[in-house]
Amino acid sequence: MQVIATAGHVDHGKSTLIRALTGTDPDRLAEEKSRGLTIDLGFAWTQLPSGAEVSFVDVPGHERFLGNMLAGIGPAPIVCFVIAADEGWKAQSTDHRDAIAALGIDQGLLVVTRTDLAPATTAATLAEARAELAGTGLAGAPAVAVSAVTGEGMEELRRLLDAAVAAARPPVLAAPVRLWVDRAFTISGAGTVVTGTLAAGRLRTGDRLDLHRLGAPHRAGTTTAPTEQVTVRGLQSRGGAVDELGPVSRAAVNLRGIDADSLGRGDLLLTPGAFPLTHRVDVRRMTGTGFEEAPAELIIHAGTAAVPARVRPLGAEHARLTLPVPLPLQVGDRLVLRGSGTRAVHCGVAVLDVDPPQLVRRGDGTRRRHALAVMPLHGDVATEVSRRGAVREQTLQSFGVQIPAPLPSSVLRRSGHLIDAEALSTWTQQLLDAVATDRASDPLGAGLPRKAAADALGLPALELLDDVVAAASLELADGRVRDPRRTDGLGTAEPAIATLENRLQQAPFAAPEADDLAALGLSPRELAAAARAGRVLRLPGEVILLPTAAALAMRELARLPQPFTLSQARQALGTTRRIAVPLLEHLDTRGWTRRVDGGHREIRR
Repeated sequence: MQVIATAGHVDHGKSTLIRALTGTDPDRLAEEKSRGLTIDLGFAWTQLPSGAEVSFVDVPGHERFLGNMLAGIGPAPIVCFVIAADEGWKAQSTDHRDAIAALGIDQGLLVVTRTDLAPATTAATLAEARAELAGTGLAGAPAVAVSAVTGEGMEELRRLLDAAVAAARPPVLAAPVRLWVDRAFTISGAGTVVTGTLAAGRLRTGDRLDLHRLGAPHRAGTTTAPTEQVTVRGLQSRGGAVDELGPVSRAAVNLRGIDADSLGRGDLLLTPGAFPLTHRVDVRRMTGTGFEEAPAELIIHAGTAAVPARVRPLGAEHARLTLPVPLPLQVGDRLVLRGSGTRAVHCGVAVLDVDPPQLVRRGDGTRRRHALAVMPLHGDVATEVSRRGAVREQTLQSFGVQIPAPLPSSVLRRSGHLIDAEALSTWTQQLLDAVATDRASDPLGAGLPRKAAADALGLPALELLDDVVAAASLELADGRVRDPRRTDGLGTAEPAIATLENRLQQAPFAAPEADDLAALGLSPRELAAAARAGRVLRLPGEVILLPTAAALAMRELARLPQPFTLSQARQALGTTRRIAVPLLEHLDTRGWTRRVDGGHREIRR
């Protein structure tokens, strides 16, 4: 399947050519038929000699309808450029050529029509068209001279169409859906239907998609939300119902529960979460006039949409465009810019950044101009990651930034993020300093709270803290960051803990009573700090032992006949019930012992 759009001056035979190829009149409006003038987009399809199916989008050629023409060729990958032998190159031939060049279209063919009216000038017209298309993507396009009236050259045209379809770049089947709507209407018994050119991705009945009403803020009487999720109720293409539709094809999508009056040209169906909705983009001029003397506002044509944009030049070749409504754009997208008071194309641009930094400080504009001058057309992952420190890999993919394999040496992949190696090093040192400062100010503290640690580093995402903690060889436990290697003691509590350690080394199971702990000046706070430092084993009931007590207890319990009772264990350890009960429960928890019944335990073998 493939979609081909026409282009060319008014009255040069585009619609007549489509009618001769397909047997379908692409002019669907009564006014078009009465005036013999294409006003809006027309659609038809046919099967080529090879069996390949091709759909046509017929565009108006009159200067007053250049916006409609751009909506037709914008999403189409192949263009059939038409010029009449009896008239030659005309004004709208130039406008359409400039539009094609602005969009970067480089697949198509050149057709000289109405050869029956001027057979003597056909060769000259073809040469003139070749000269005018020089420097565009259609400079070397296959060409044919035809007469839709006599049929001369039509078989050759079909052969060239077949060849163009076969040579076309394959669409990306696994890509997310971005369907620009060119028509929205109601069918009795079916409901709302929108149509558009599916250039990439797949559509299936039952799919859930985001409906982005780009025109909603400007559409009279519209009060619906700009974006909502919708369900694909049914699909049609080339006049028949289908369950699944792939690229490149004309798609008619039946939507459940949506009012057709709230939809229109320029709206979109999107794979949820796959595209950023941006109000601001930085662009590079690819064709046409530079930005030195650009007006303060230009009309952006993207897909089937046309929206105004404020223009901030960043040198002659680059500019920032600020939009009143968000567009789902990606790096590398080609846009056409037109003056709001003129029908001519001002320039064609490529999107360089869909998430550009704000320009608020003195010199920001100059610095940004220099950065854009060296930025590759499809984005540079190292640059994008460096200026953010870290970013979700999925986010960069949605921006359209190409992520190479392997990654550049300066970029690390961690926890679904791409992290700049230098930024990670900086964050690591900052975290070590913050943890050390927290420790110095409160030696008995449980550690630096997770949120405070993330705020101190200015991390773009809280989950990155785990990676910084690992890089710093710290530990994150109970929501706090601490250094397990610290050897600076327990501050003012150090002498008391050292005294307690000496006592327990002499009598490992003689846990001190509450009065003994109080006499040493050890409150729950000091004991908790000692436990975190691995200096003591703190059991329920404020039973304080050394960390080695569990292993020593196992050595004594192993000498008992199995299973054993609590009383037997207490006697073997030479301790009290207050200490034996939590100690045995601790051994159970560690899986070293287990209960046999209500009164007996045994050592696990």
